[in-house]
Amino acid sequence: MTGKTTSGFEYEIDEESLDDYELLEDLCEMDDGNAAKTSSALNRLLGKEQKDRLKEHLRTESGRVPASKMMIEIGEIFNSVKEGKNS
Repeated sequence: MTGKTTSGFEYEIDEESLDDYELLEDLCEMDDGNAAKTSSALNRLLGKEQKDRLKEHLRTESGRVPASKMMIEIGEIFNSVKEGKNS
């Protein structure tokens, strides 16, 4: 499954990673308000290399990765997975 966020970040998700009980646990905990599981869920979904590329995509001139922008990107990625979209 491939996709592209509105900011232009292109990603690829291995269909096998969607059939991961631990990802489901992370997502449930996120739904319950545990934002600390966001990084774990993103690692499970995208893998470390793509997560690092996403951070670089969002990094500002001052060297920071804005959490607000990261959450928007993560939301778009999770929504596309939920809807089963392929770009």
